[in-house]
Amino acid sequence: MTIFEAIRHDHDIQRDLLDKLVQSSGDTKNRDELFKAVRKELEVHANAEERHFYKPLISTDMMQEHSRHGIAEHHEIDELIEELEDTEYDSSAWLKIAKKLKHKVEHHLEDEEHTFFQLAGKTLSEKQKTELASDYATYMKKNR
Repeated sequence: MTIFEAIRHDHDIQRDLLDKLVQSSGDTKNRDELFKAVRKELEVHANAEERHFYKPLISTDMMQEHSRHGIAEHHEIDELIEELEDTEYDSSAWLKIAKKLKHKVEHHLEDEEHTFFQLAGKTLSEKQKTELASDYATYMKKNR
């Protein structure tokens, strides 16, 4: 498995959780469980990605700006998560923020999968791609 396959697998998990989250309603156990799952998944994924994907790439000229942009988007996602934490589940604002989060995350995933991955693929060796995948997967398994 390469780092791209490992990350894409987790992106699919995020998409599924976010779809379910924005379909949830009110101050319910379902919404609470989904929100906690989304928050944890996004947090652990961002940490793993920054350590085992962005960090090895940020030192290369071609990838530096892209890596910084990805990290900045992680921070924007964190801010939306904080907004959701500070808003009541049954508030109409909660769903609006959740949809904004879904949009931001999906934009970020598309950027990575359609631009970042292609550029990183030219930068990393095949050995690096598999080693980074292993390190990434180990981190995810330990922290999920």
